[in-house]
Amino acid sequence: MALFPFCKTPTGAIRVTRIQLVLYCCLLSLIIYFLHGRKVGGSVKSPHPYFHAIEMARGGDMTDMAAVKAAPAKTPLETPWGAPLVWGDTRSAAWRRAKFEEQGMRTGLLVLVVGTYAQFIRRFLSSAEVHFLPGQIVTYYILTDNPRTLDPPIELGPDRQMKVIPVAEQPGWGRLAQRRMALFADAIKDPIGSEVEYVFCADIDQEFVAPVGEEIFGDLVATLHPELYGMPRNAFPYEVEEVSSACVEEDEGDYYYTSELYGGLVSEMYKLVRACSFLILQDQANGLMARGLEESYLNRYLINHRPTCVLSPEYSWWDSDLTADVPVQRLVSLGRQCGALDKEKRDEYKC
Repeated sequence: MALFPFCKTPTGAIRVTRIQLVLYCCLLSLIIYFLHGRKVGGSVKSPHPYFHAIEMARGGDMTDMAAVKAAPAKTPLETPWGAPLVWGDTRSAAWRRAKFEEQGMRTGLLVLVVGTYAQFIRRFLSSAEVHFLPGQIVTYYILTDNPRTLDPPIELGPDRQMKVIPVAEQPGWGRLAQRRMALFADAIKDPIGSEVEYVFCADIDQEFVAPVGEEIFGDLVATLHPELYGMPRNAFPYEVEEVSSACVEEDEGDYYYTSELYGGLVSEMYKLVRACSFLILQDQANGLMARGLEESYLNRYLINHRPTCVLSPEYSWWDSDLTADVPVQRLVSLGRQCGALDKEKRDEYKC
Protein backbone atom coordinates (compact mmCIF):
# COMPACT_ATOMS: atom_id res chain seq x y z
CA MET A 1 0.00 0.00 0.00
CA ALA A 2 1.48 3.35 -1.07
CA LEU A 3 2.23 5.91 1.66
CA PHE A 4 2.36 9.67 1.15
CA PRO A 5 4.10 12.28 3.32
CA PHE A 6 1.33 14.26 5.14
CA CYS A 7 3.19 16.61 7.49
CA LYS A 8 6.50 16.86 9.34
CA THR A 9 6.98 16.66 13.10
CA PRO A 10 10.16 16.81 15.21
CA THR A 11 10.19 13.03 15.17
CA GLY A 12 9.96 12.80 11.39
CA ALA A 13 7.38 12.79 8.58
CA ILE A 14 3.89 11.38 9.16
CA ARG A 15 2.74 9.23 6.27
CA VAL A 16 -0.85 8.33 5.37
CA THR A 17 -2.49 5.90 2.98
CA ARG A 18 -4.28 6.95 -0.21
CA ILE A 19 -7.70 6.30 1.41
CA GLN A 20 -6.81 8.40 4.44
CA LEU A 21 -5.68 11.25 2.18
CA VAL A 22 -8.97 11.18 0.26
CA LEU A 23 -10.96 11.23 3.52
CA TYR A 24 -8.95 14.20 4.81
CA CYS A 25 -9.64 16.12 1.57
CA CYS A 26 -13.37 15.38 1.77
CA LEU A 27 -13.50 16.55 5.36
CA LEU A 28 -11.69 19.78 4.50
CA SER A 29 -14.07 20.40 1.58
CA LEU A 30 -17.10 19.94 3.84
CA ILE A 31 -15.72 22.41 6.39
CA ILE A 32 -15.12 25.03 3.67
CA TYR A 33 -18.61 24.43 2.21
CA PHE A 34 -20.47 24.92 5.49
CA LEU A 35 -18.46 27.99 6.45
CA HIS A 36 -19.15 29.57 3.07
CA GLY A 37 -22.85 28.64 3.26
CA ARG A 38 -23.28 30.36 6.63
CA LYS A 39 -21.64 33.52 5.31
CA VAL A 40 -23.92 33.62 2.26
CA GLY A 41 -27.04 32.84 4.35
CA GLY A 42 -26.26 35.68 6.73
CA SER A 43 -26.17 38.21 3.91
CA VAL A 44 -29.61 37.41 2.46
CA LYS A 45 -31.89 40.43 2.68
CA SER A 46 -35.50 40.35 3.81
CA PRO A 47 -37.89 40.89 0.89
CA HIS A 48 -40.69 42.23 3.12
CA PRO A 49 -41.40 45.91 2.33
CA TYR A 50 -42.13 46.62 6.02
CA PHE A 51 -38.47 46.00 6.85
CA HIS A 52 -37.34 48.02 3.88
CA ALA A 53 -39.35 51.01 5.08
CA ILE A 54 -38.06 50.68 8.66
CA GLU A 55 -34.41 50.34 7.73
CA MET A 56 -34.47 53.04 5.07
CA ALA A 57 -35.99 55.40 7.63
CA ARG A 58 -33.09 54.58 9.95
CA GLY A 59 -30.59 55.16 7.17
CA GLY A 60 -29.32 51.60 7.24
CA ASP A 61 -29.47 48.39 5.26
CA MET A 62 -32.45 46.08 5.32
CA THR A 63 -32.68 43.61 8.18
CA ASP A 64 -31.02 40.29 7.41
CA MET A 65 -32.89 37.01 7.56
CA ALA A 66 -31.23 36.03 10.83
CA ALA A 67 -33.30 38.72 12.56
CA VAL A 68 -36.54 37.92 10.77
CA LYS A 69 -39.16 35.72 12.34
CA ALA A 70 -40.85 34.47 9.21
CA ALA A 71 -44.51 33.41 9.17
CA PRO A 72 -44.86 29.80 10.30
CA ALA A 73 -44.89 27.18 7.57
CA LYS A 74 -47.90 25.53 9.23
CA THR A 75 -50.87 27.58 10.33
CA PRO A 76 -50.64 27.74 14.14
CA LEU A 77 -53.83 26.81 15.99
CA GLU A 78 -52.68 27.81 19.46
CA THR A 79 -50.83 30.69 21.11
CA PRO A 80 -47.68 30.14 23.20
CA TRP A 81 -49.84 30.36 26.36
CA GLY A 82 -52.35 27.78 25.14
CA ALA A 83 -55.22 29.96 23.91
CA PRO A 84 -56.89 28.97 20.61
CA LEU A 85 -55.72 30.88 17.52
CA VAL A 86 -58.81 30.83 15.33
CA TRP A 87 -58.93 30.23 11.57
CA GLY A 88 -62.54 29.95 10.49
CA ASP A 89 -62.38 26.87 8.26
CA THR A 90 -60.36 24.60 10.53
CA ARG A 91 -61.71 21.60 12.40
CA SER A 92 -61.07 23.29 15.75
CA ALA A 93 -63.13 26.32 14.63
CA ALA A 94 -65.99 24.02 13.64
CA TRP A 95 -65.80 22.42 17.09
CA ARG A 96 -65.95 25.85 18.74
CA ARG A 97 -68.98 26.82 16.65
CA ALA A 98 -70.82 23.66 17.67
CA LYS A 99 -69.91 24.18 21.32
CA PHE A 100 -71.10 27.79 21.58
CA GLU A 101 -74.08 27.39 19.23
CA GLU A 102 -75.78 25.14 21.77
CA GLN A 103 -75.55 27.80 24.49
CA GLY A 104 -77.61 30.42 22.62
CA MET A 105 -75.90 33.55 23.97
CA ARG A 106 -77.03 37.12 23.55
CA THR A 107 -74.34 39.21 21.89
CA GLY A 108 -73.80 42.92 21.41
CA LEU A 109 -71.91 44.54 18.51
CA LEU A 110 -70.77 47.98 19.64
CA VAL A 111 -69.69 50.70 17.19
CA LEU A 112 -69.06 54.44 17.31
CA VAL A 113 -70.57 56.43 14.44
CA VAL A 114 -69.62 60.12 14.51
CA GLY A 115 -68.98 62.79 11.92
CA THR A 116 -68.12 61.55 8.44
CA TYR A 117 -68.04 57.92 9.62
CA ALA A 118 -71.82 57.90 9.23
CA GLN A 119 -71.28 57.07 5.55
CA PHE A 120 -70.25 53.51 6.53
CA ILE A 121 -73.13 52.59 8.85
CA ARG A 122 -75.51 51.03 6.33
CA ARG A 123 -72.81 49.03 4.59
CA PHE A 124 -71.55 47.75 7.93
CA LEU A 125 -74.97 46.75 9.27
CA SER A 126 -76.22 45.16 6.04
CA SER A 127 -73.10 42.99 5.84
CA ALA A 128 -73.35 42.10 9.56
CA GLU A 129 -76.93 40.96 9.00
CA VAL A 130 -75.65 38.40 6.50
CA HIS A 131 -72.36 37.27 8.06
CA PHE A 132 -72.07 38.20 11.77
CA LEU A 133 -73.19 35.36 14.05
CA PRO A 134 -75.97 34.12 11.77
CA GLY A 135 -78.72 32.46 13.80
CA GLN A 136 -77.66 34.10 17.06
CA ILE A 137 -79.41 36.83 19.08
CA VAL A 138 -77.56 40.07 18.29
CA THR A 139 -78.09 43.66 19.38
CA TYR A 140 -76.34 46.45 17.46
CA TYR A 141 -75.37 49.27 19.81
CA ILE A 142 -74.79 52.44 17.82
CA LEU A 143 -73.07 55.30 19.62
CA THR A 144 -73.67 58.35 17.43
CA ASP A 145 -73.68 62.13 17.54
CA ASN A 146 -76.32 62.26 14.79
CA PRO A 147 -79.12 59.64 15.11
CA ARG A 148 -80.74 61.02 11.93
CA THR A 149 -78.08 59.25 9.86
CA LEU A 150 -80.02 56.03 10.61
CA ASP A 151 -83.19 57.30 8.92
CA PRO A 152 -84.93 55.52 7.37
CA PRO A 153 -84.46 52.60 9.79
CA ILE A 154 -82.50 49.62 8.52
CA GLU A 155 -84.56 46.45 8.23
CA LEU A 156 -83.21 43.76 10.53
CA GLY A 157 -83.74 40.01 10.61
CA PRO A 158 -85.31 37.90 13.37
CA ASP A 159 -83.53 37.96 16.74
CA ARG A 160 -81.82 41.19 15.69
CA GLN A 161 -82.34 44.65 17.10
CA MET A 162 -80.60 48.00 17.09
CA LYS A 163 -80.23 50.46 19.96
CA VAL A 164 -79.05 54.00 19.36
CA ILE A 165 -77.09 55.67 22.17
CA PRO A 166 -76.60 59.42 21.62
CA VAL A 167 -73.16 60.86 22.41
CA ALA A 168 -71.72 64.34 22.23
CA GLU A 169 -70.04 65.37 18.98
CA GLN A 170 -66.40 64.30 18.76
CA PRO A 171 -64.71 66.64 16.25
CA GLY A 172 -61.33 65.59 14.91
CA TRP A 173 -59.57 62.24 14.79
CA GLY A 174 -57.39 62.97 17.83
CA ARG A 175 -60.39 63.82 19.99
CA LEU A 176 -62.17 60.66 18.84
CA ALA A 177 -59.16 58.47 19.68
CA GLN A 178 -58.96 59.95 23.16
CA ARG A 179 -62.64 59.49 23.95
CA ARG A 180 -63.73 56.24 22.32
CA MET A 181 -62.62 53.89 25.13
CA ALA A 182 -64.39 56.08 27.69
CA LEU A 183 -67.58 56.11 25.61
CA PHE A 184 -67.43 52.31 25.27
CA ALA A 185 -66.96 51.96 29.03
CA ASP A 186 -70.04 54.09 29.76
CA ALA A 187 -72.16 52.16 27.25
CA ILE A 188 -71.06 48.73 28.51
CA LYS A 189 -71.78 49.73 32.09
CA ASP A 190 -75.27 50.85 31.12
CA PRO A 191 -77.24 49.58 29.23
CA ILE A 192 -75.16 46.82 27.58
CA GLY A 193 -74.05 45.06 30.76
CA SER A 194 -77.57 44.05 31.71
CA GLU A 195 -78.74 43.03 28.24
CA VAL A 196 -76.13 40.69 26.69
CA GLU A 197 -73.51 38.15 27.78
CA TYR A 198 -70.89 38.99 25.16
CA VAL A 199 -69.98 42.23 23.43
CA PHE A 200 -67.64 42.94 20.50
CA CYS A 201 -66.27 46.39 19.70
CA ALA A 202 -65.66 47.10 16.02
CA ASP A 203 -64.66 50.00 13.80
CA ILE A 204 -67.62 51.15 11.73
CA ASP A 205 -65.62 51.57 8.50
CA GLN A 206 -65.56 47.81 7.91
CA GLU A 207 -67.53 45.26 5.93
CA PHE A 208 -68.25 41.60 6.70
CA VAL A 209 -67.55 39.62 3.54
CA ALA A 210 -67.61 36.01 4.85
CA PRO A 211 -69.13 34.22 7.84
CA VAL A 212 -67.99 35.25 11.31
CA GLY A 213 -69.54 32.64 13.57
CA GLU A 214 -69.50 31.31 17.12
CA GLU A 215 -65.82 30.40 16.80
CA ILE A 216 -65.02 33.98 17.87
CA PHE A 217 -66.45 33.57 21.38
CA GLY A 218 -64.15 33.67 24.38
CA ASP A 219 -63.75 35.39 27.73
CA LEU A 220 -61.32 37.92 26.23
CA VAL A 221 -60.91 38.01 22.45
CA ALA A 222 -58.30 39.90 20.41
CA THR A 223 -57.53 39.97 16.67
CA LEU A 224 -54.07 39.81 15.09
CA HIS A 225 -52.97 42.83 13.07
CA PRO A 226 -52.84 41.63 9.42
CA GLU A 227 -49.79 43.69 8.46
CA LEU A 228 -47.74 42.44 11.41
CA TYR A 229 -48.73 38.78 11.56
CA GLY A 230 -45.63 36.60 11.25
CA MET A 231 -43.30 39.56 11.71
CA PRO A 232 -40.52 39.66 14.35
CA ARG A 233 -41.21 41.20 17.74
CA ASN A 234 -38.90 44.17 17.02
CA ALA A 235 -41.15 45.22 14.11
CA PHE A 236 -44.21 45.73 16.32
CA PRO A 237 -45.08 49.44 16.70
CA TYR A 238 -45.48 49.28 20.48
CA GLU A 239 -45.22 52.53 22.39
CA VAL A 240 -41.56 52.92 23.43
CA GLU A 241 -41.64 56.25 25.30
CA GLU A 242 -41.10 55.36 28.95
CA VAL A 243 -43.17 58.32 30.14
CA SER A 244 -46.28 56.95 28.37
CA SER A 245 -48.75 54.71 30.18
CA ALA A 246 -48.80 52.55 27.04
CA CYS A 247 -45.05 51.88 27.10
CA VAL A 248 -44.01 48.29 26.33
CA GLU A 249 -40.59 47.02 27.38
CA GLU A 250 -38.32 45.17 24.96
CA ASP A 251 -38.88 41.82 26.66
CA GLU A 252 -42.70 42.11 26.57
CA GLY A 253 -45.28 41.22 23.96
CA ASP A 254 -46.15 38.12 21.94
CA TYR A 255 -48.35 39.56 19.16
CA TYR A 256 -49.51 42.93 17.92
CA TYR A 257 -53.30 43.25 17.95
CA THR A 258 -55.55 45.46 15.86
CA SER A 259 -58.22 47.73 17.33
CA GLU A 260 -60.57 46.91 14.43
CA LEU A 261 -62.26 44.07 16.37
CA TYR A 262 -62.01 42.84 19.95
CA GLY A 263 -64.50 41.52 22.47
CA GLY A 264 -65.49 38.92 25.02
CA LEU A 265 -67.62 38.58 28.11
CA VAL A 266 -69.27 41.84 29.13
CA SER A 267 -67.45 41.79 32.48
CA GLU A 268 -64.04 41.34 30.80
CA MET A 269 -64.73 43.97 28.19
CA TYR A 270 -65.74 46.50 30.81
CA LYS A 271 -62.43 45.93 32.60
CA LEU A 272 -60.54 46.36 29.31
CA VAL A 273 -62.15 49.58 28.08
CA ARG A 274 -62.18 51.14 31.55
CA ALA A 275 -58.47 50.38 32.07
CA CYS A 276 -57.51 51.68 28.60
CA SER A 277 -59.60 54.81 29.17
CA PHE A 278 -57.78 55.42 32.44
CA LEU A 279 -54.35 55.02 30.78
CA ILE A 280 -55.36 57.45 28.01
CA LEU A 281 -56.55 60.00 30.56
CA GLN A 282 -53.27 59.66 32.46
CA ASP A 283 -51.27 60.44 29.33
CA GLN A 284 -53.66 63.18 28.29
CA ALA A 285 -53.15 64.91 31.65
CA ASN A 286 -49.41 64.93 30.93
CA GLY A 287 -49.84 66.18 27.37
CA LEU A 288 -49.07 62.74 25.85
CA MET A 289 -50.68 60.38 23.36
CA ALA A 290 -49.24 57.03 22.36
CA ARG A 291 -47.94 56.56 18.81
CA GLY A 292 -50.68 54.08 17.88
CA LEU A 293 -53.43 56.05 19.61
CA GLU A 294 -55.96 53.76 21.32
CA GLU A 295 -54.43 50.67 19.67
CA SER A 296 -51.28 51.21 21.73
CA TYR A 297 -53.24 51.18 24.99
CA LEU A 298 -55.18 48.11 23.85
CA ASN A 299 -51.91 46.26 23.22
CA ARG A 300 -50.54 47.37 26.59
CA TYR A 301 -53.59 45.92 28.32
CA LEU A 302 -53.48 42.65 26.36
CA ILE A 303 -49.87 42.08 27.36
CA ASN A 304 -50.87 42.23 31.03
CA HIS A 305 -54.09 40.28 30.42
CA ARG A 306 -53.49 37.73 27.69
CA PRO A 307 -56.51 36.93 25.51
CA THR A 308 -58.27 33.61 26.04
CA CYS A 309 -59.05 33.53 22.29
CA VAL A 310 -57.00 35.08 19.46
CA LEU A 311 -58.55 35.62 16.04
CA SER A 312 -56.38 35.24 12.95
CA PRO A 313 -55.99 38.07 10.39
CA GLU A 314 -59.01 36.62 8.56
CA TYR A 315 -61.08 38.66 11.02
CA SER A 316 -59.32 41.95 10.29
CA TRP A 317 -57.94 42.33 6.79
CA TRP A 318 -57.36 44.97 4.16
CA ASP A 319 -55.59 45.03 0.82
CA SER A 320 -52.02 46.32 1.06
CA ASP A 321 -48.50 45.20 0.21
CA LEU A 322 -47.94 44.32 3.86
CA THR A 323 -51.01 42.27 4.76
CA ALA A 324 -50.60 38.56 5.32
CA ASP A 325 -52.17 36.07 2.94
CA VAL A 326 -55.18 34.44 4.56
CA PRO A 327 -57.37 31.50 3.46
CA VAL A 328 -60.55 33.59 3.77
CA GLN A 329 -61.13 37.31 4.19
CA ARG A 330 -63.97 37.69 6.69
CA LEU A 331 -63.94 41.28 7.92
CA VAL A 332 -62.37 43.93 5.70
CA SER A 333 -61.36 47.39 6.90
CA LEU A 334 -62.58 49.82 4.26
CA GLY A 335 -60.97 52.77 6.00
CA ARG A 336 -57.46 51.36 6.11
CA GLN A 337 -57.82 49.80 2.67
CA CYS A 338 -59.07 53.00 1.05
CA GLY A 339 -56.19 54.93 2.53
CA ALA A 340 -53.75 52.80 0.51
CA LEU A 341 -55.56 53.04 -2.85
CA ASP A 342 -55.34 55.47 -5.75
CA LYS A 343 -58.40 57.44 -6.90
CA GLU A 344 -59.50 54.88 -9.50
CA LYS A 345 -59.49 52.02 -7.01
CA ARG A 346 -61.09 54.20 -4.36
CA ASP A 347 -64.03 54.65 -6.71
CA GLU A 348 -64.09 50.90 -7.38
CA TYR A 349 -64.25 50.12 -3.66
CA LYS A 350 -66.79 52.92 -3.14
CA CYS A 351 -64.58 54.61 -0.57
